[in-house]
Amino acid sequence: MAGETRLVLAGDVMTGRGVDQVLPHPGDPTLHERWVADARTYVHLAEKRNGAVPRPVDPRWPWGETLAVMDAFGPAVRVMNLETSVTTCDEVAEGKAVHYRMSPDNVACLTVAGADVWTLANNHLLDHGVAGLRETLEALRSAGLRYAGAGLDGPGAWEPAAVGPPGHRVMVCSVGHASSGVPSRWAAGPGRPGVAVLPDLSTATADALAARLRQAGGPGDLRVVSVHWGGNWGYDVPRDQRRFAHRLLDGGVHLVHGHSSHHPRPVEVHDGKAVLYGCGDLVNDYEGIDGFEEYRGELRLVYLVRLDLGSGELVDLTMVPFQAHRLSLRRAAREDAAWLAGVLTRAGRPLGTGVAVTEDGALVLRAG
Repeated sequence: MAGETRLVLAGDVMTGRGVDQVLPHPGDPTLHERWVADARTYVHLAEKRNGAVPRPVDPRWPWGETLAVMDAFGPAVRVMNLETSVTTCDEVAEGKAVHYRMSPDNVACLTVAGADVWTLANNHLLDHGVAGLRETLEALRSAGLRYAGAGLDGPGAWEPAAVGPPGHRVMVCSVGHASSGVPSRWAAGPGRPGVAVLPDLSTATADALAARLRQAGGPGDLRVVSVHWGGNWGYDVPRDQRRFAHRLLDGGVHLVHGHSSHHPRPVEVHDGKAVLYGCGDLVNDYEGIDGFEEYRGELRLVYLVRLDLGSGELVDLTMVPFQAHRLSLRRAAREDAAWLAGVLTRAGRPLGTGVAVTEDGALVLRAG
């Protein structure tokens, strides 16, 4: 359809640890966690919950039925948050309880997703140190994968990724905030590799970020800020996050793509533009882990977004629910979709949004 830009958005993609172990080229399964020393344990937990996982799986396996849904949406810019390092490095970041890494030989698991931009400014990219970061960036570059949010110095980390021709580009800036557990020492700087870390959620920081995107792009370009922020669980949207998102949109950003929570959080429409405060996890190995069952972390969403090409305002948002099953993803049952719709409607009420279930079990945002 003329006059619109389509985006496919997802939250955290964690292809390390157990997911890596079922792919064709598993890396060293050694973990440095308090309770789990072998990544294959997470495979066994998933199998105990839902049945045997074949090994090795095709690189498409972790994505399951999401790929067909994304393809059916038609030509669109796909943006996802890669929350794992892609490295064989044995260095372990200090002060962290969990470390994620995927073997570079399994990078096909990322290429099959067809993502146009992988956002990297998060709290797991440097789990295996600067050497692991360097190998991650090289693995992505070698596979022809575009990314934003990390680099070998400050300018590289803060540079937005551009998709499409000038005047009709989608510009994506990836940033992380301490509230999601991003260590301040990971911040990229002059001659220092790292990720793009927000110093705070102040008005001045929002204005500077919006200005950076405006200067990098041109008239007609659509600007997206992808931000890793907030805790793992909970639906409340802190006041500083709302204020920061609104300021970005008022400053010329067209969409805010949030992630970090292990489950979806509510959506807001501010002056016609969308804020996805938390897209939840998409791919991970949490299937057999107990705890926080009230959040139904096995339910995942793929966000299908249509923006007006001229104004960048939201035309519509469809969220397609999936369920983790045997370290893959299948369409969620209608009753599960209805549960998600109810949760997101209650959480979105203070923001002026609700969610309805369609006949085919998708979720549609209702604003106003």
